[in-house]
Amino acid sequence: MSQTSRHTNEQDDFIIQVRGLDNSFDGHVVHQNLSLDVKRGEILGIVGGSGTGKSVLLRSIVGLREPQAGDLSVFGQRLKDLTEDERQAIEQRWGILFQDGALFSALSVAENVQVAFREHLSMKPSLMDELAGLKIRLVGLDEGACSKYPSELSGGMRKRAGLARALALDPEIVFLDEPTAGLDPIGAHAFDMLIKDLQRALGLTVFMVTHDLDTLSTVCDRIAVLADKQVILVGTMDDMLQSTHPWVREYFHGPRARAARSSG
Repeated sequence: MSQTSRHTNEQDDFIIQVRGLDNSFDGHVVHQNLSLDVKRGEILGIVGGSGTGKSVLLRSIVGLREPQAGDLSVFGQRLKDLTEDERQAIEQRWGILFQDGALFSALSVAENVQVAFREHLSMKPSLMDELAGLKIRLVGLDEGACSKYPSELSGGMRKRAGLARALALDPEIVFLDEPTAGLDPIGAHAFDMLIKDLQRALGLTVFMVTHDLDTLSTVCDRIAVLADKQVILVGTMDDMLQSTHPWVREYFHGPRARAARSSG
């Protein structure tokens, strides 16, 4: 294989590419010249200390925040070069699960899932009901959850409902923001396994912001560490354990990390 062909294949493997990203708030620099590649079909965990901009990075990629500088490419397309229609078409190829599901409180679970159908597709109500039920069952909720409102659901059920909504349009990428936050250990483990099973079954790429060491250990293919305003390390859990960076060593060798590894 020629060097040019090898380079092209490597580029094709990256479904998300971030180059030279700058983000700041009121003069406080969060990201400076940050770069990151996300491989197609992987579960990538984004980890970092408080204030390192994990969720800011996610929101920048999906267009909910305009960075001060940098290039963002998804599916090989530079987002800043797209027309509004092209951008909308790209956005239909990813789904987002925010913390606690971020469901519309006045809509039932099924109606929450159907929001994407109504916005982007033209289909009969009966078909929308059928597809919504399918997505809801896909995330491990029973048929009875379809008619329930977010206030009637437990925290774990709300997250699953939010995931069903994120999967509504059969996305290729799913963005998850602290998906296990607030769940008890049993619920968090069940949600981890659900993410892993869906990723395998649907061929998803998963971009996951998390601080959960169990999730990082059992679910993620690679981990990206945010520190010093940049991504300082990307690799497997073994790479994290071998790192000499002070924050990485403290995080992955601390008491909670040892407990997570021993319980695994």
